[in-house]
Amino acid sequence: MDDYLFKKHLETKDNLLKLKDDQVKTLENSLRLKDEQIQTLENSLQIKDEKAETLEKTIKLKEEEISKLKSSALDPNVVKAKDEKLKELEKEIEILNGELAKADEDLESLELENEKLRTAKSSSTDATITDFTNAQISKSEILEKMREIIQNAKSNVTIVVPSIEDLQALYLYEAKASTTLKIACSINAGIEEHSELLDELESFDNITLRNYVRKDRYALVRDGEELLVAVIGKSESSHLTFHTKDSKHIRLLTSLITESWIQSRKV
Repeated sequence: MDDYLFKKHLETKDNLLKLKDDQVKTLENSLRLKDEQIQTLENSLQIKDEKAETLEKTIKLKEEEISKLKSSALDPNVVKAKDEKLKELEKEIEILNGELAKADEDLESLELENEKLRTAKSSSTDATITDFTNAQISKSEILEKMREIIQNAKSNVTIVVPSIEDLQALYLYEAKASTTLKIACSINAGIEEHSELLDELESFDNITLRNYVRKDRYALVRDGEELLVAVIGKSESSHLTFHTKDSKHIRLLTSLITESWIQSRKV
């Protein structure tokens, strides 16, 4: 690859990383705002709960007072005064019951709004932008997906894996004989297993292997129609993974695969 193309590849990668950083920051700000909204609603719910509990206790006390008044045997004047008191208490209870009903409605509305916010937060996290810093996507999951894609190949597939040993999980013999497979992977001829695998794979007319020593990615592009890239992270199961059938995605990201093939050496 000449210097110009190499610089263009680097520039494309830098732009992708900057775009991802901006998207992550936007999502973090959005999630922080939703967290604050949820906290405010939860505080409101707590206040409404306390108010409803207070109203219920007040109503109970008023009812007990009415019960006591009704059970008292008093003279007519006292009874009249008590009747007036009963009417006042009953009116107060009616008002309190109305307030309690309104508090229940407010609680229900707040709970619905809270649930909507939580759902929106979950949807934002799951469907908009995913932070892959600590994502746990295992090597076996990636290889299984690559195998699935290869089985659907029609004419050509370019594959990048860290080691020739990883190819055993791809069942390359299941691919159509008419499908051309170009593979870049680390091959150490001094290791017996590598040497045996190399001999086996080179016996297939449709497979070409090259030695790619960087061991930094799993990648595959099928027929220019489907692409998978998994960049190896710090931990064993931390892989920044893309899988797409979008032609614009494929056009931009294919360079991550072709550069591995170009930089690799013939065996």
